[in-house]
Amino acid sequence: MCHAPHACRTVLGLRLPRECGGPDRGEDSFGVNGEDQENWGERGVCRTADPDELFVDGAAQNRAKALCTGCPVRTECLAHALDHRIEHGIWGGMTERERRALLRRRPTVTSWRRLLETARAEYGRQSMTYQEPSEGASQAG
Repeated sequence: MCHAPHACRTVLGLRLPRECGGPDRGEDSFGVNGEDQENWGERGVCRTADPDELFVDGAAQNRAKALCTGCPVRTECLAHALDHRIEHGIWGGMTERERRALLRRRPTVTSWRRLLETARAEYGRQSMTYQEPSEGASQAG
């Protein structure tokens, strides 16, 4: 893997050059076929950011992570970085160190995308369950 962040930031880090571990077999930008062909990166808040702001060290990482707050594709971004073991930059609101720690804590996860999408769906179902009683109470009063 490349250890030069400037080399890994082409297209905001969404398409890694071959020398940085990116696709080298003529596949799509994620190196696989199927659902990952969806171009979620085009909907990312960071698509208009200066890539140098996303590949930073130290305290500047907190500023970069703040960019991810409220991003509509934060889950997809994080899953992509975890599934592809991307070592550099802020992805899905997590630093390299945070992602490495998460990978160490959950070594048996085979698809972070599936895990995070399932968790997001379950959270949505639980949110709806908790909202329903309060909606009924407000209509009764």
